[in-house]
Amino acid sequence: MELKTVLTCPLGHKCQEVRDGAIHQCTWFTKLAGKNPNTGENIDEFACAMSWLPVLLIENAQQQRSTAAAVESFRNEMANANQHSQQLLQATARVFSAPQFVRAIGKAG
Repeated sequence: MELKTVLTCPLGHKCQEVRDGAIHQCTWFTKLAGKNPNTGENIDEFACAMSWLPVLLIENAQQQRSTAAAVESFRNEMANANQHSQQLLQATARVFSAPQFVRAIGKAG
């Protein structure tokens, strides 16, 4: 015999119900549309915001990894550009400190 699973609110409320001629809806009853980060399947449904937290936390972690990779790539490019700039400055300093250049400046002054 298979048991039926019944999901209940830990706060003891219903997400949505018709009562007294009006729809009473919990403010945490939220629609989420997009892709499930675990399975890749499309999501377009209402559920409690508390039940969406694990899905959103996983998606957030994936986005943070993507951002970290982009920042690391940018850092590597900037470090490479900085190294080339330093080499250029050192080469320029060697040219301007060469003995023939120093003598030419002394004659002009």
